[in-house]
Amino acid sequence: MNPPERDCPKPFLRAIMDEPMPANSVAPKIAFMGVEDPGSHLIAFNAQMIITGGSDAVRCKMFMGTFTGTTIQWFSGLPNGHISSFVQFAKLFREQFHANRVKPPVLYDLFNVRQREGETLKYYLNRFWALIVTLQTHDENVMVFAFEQGVAPGSF
Repeated sequence: MNPPERDCPKPFLRAIMDEPMPANSVAPKIAFMGVEDPGSHLIAFNAQMIITGGSDAVRCKMFMGTFTGTTIQWFSGLPNGHISSFVQFAKLFREQFHANRVKPPVLYDLFNVRQREGETLKYYLNRFWALIVTLQTHDENVMVFAFEQGVAPGSF
């Protein structure tokens, strides 16, 4: 037998539920369906909340509003009164969707960036640089060597 569906999930504490939303609040224009990287979603959400502001309770409600698909099903299944703060909510979210986390790049991933057929040197350099800025460590000799290995013959 399937558990009864809850029409209105109430995983937030009463204090969060009772706090009114500011009249000028704007919902974040992002969505999480349950297959994306949870860390990236939290970064995007927090960036938007820095702009719009809001209390801890507002952050909880706004974050819930970014959920769709399996994410809203997960949220709806949480026990009533289970979430007491945004920090706790974000931790539960990260734990639930941890399997979707994108592995951080390492320096040797640069060797997988290759100039594509017909791609200009400028676009190749842009893709190469986009990976470099995400790396935690930089070894200039390795970066130069990886760049040279990835350039198509005759590009220079």
